[in-house]
Parts: sequence; C-alpha cells; structure tokens
Amino acid sequence: MVDVIKVSARSRSTAVAGAIAGVVREHKRAEVQAIGAGAVNQAVKATAIARGYLQEDGIDVIFIPYFTEVVIDGQERTALRFVVEPR
Repeated sequence: MVDVIKVSARSRSTAVAGAIAGVVREHKRAEVQAIGAGAVNQAVKATAIARGYLQEDGIDVIFIPYFTEVVIDGQERTALRFVVEPR
C-alpha cells in the first residue's frame, strides 16, 4: 500500500510532481488526493508535470480520477483521488 500524496491549494505543483514521479518510479503506482477546487487544480497540474518527468525515463502514465469520502476533524468530506500508473 502506497501512501496517498495529499495536495492543497497552496501546494507547489512542481514539488508535488516530483513526489508523484518518485513514487511511480519506486512503486509503479501513486495516489493523489485533493479536496476543493484549488487543490484539484494543483493536483491536475502536478500530474501533468509528473507525466513529463516520467516520459524522460520512458514511462508513459495515465491517471484515473475517482471520488472518495474522508473524515477530517470528525467531519466527512468528499475528496477527489487520482490513481497514477503506467499505461
């Protein structure tokens, strides 16, 4: 089981992209989670950047979005998760 990379609206997309690329290289799969429009925007940008990083290594990745429920401070929230894996 790989840890989930959590993205906020203030996350630097290049830093998140580096984390995604590193996890995919090591574990062949990464999961990225975002809650809110700004966080989803940063997560999508980071995934696109990570795709470029991984293409340099000959790894072509896709990402599959899905909704999930998470509990934060005792409240249930809907999050968007992306599975990033080789094509």
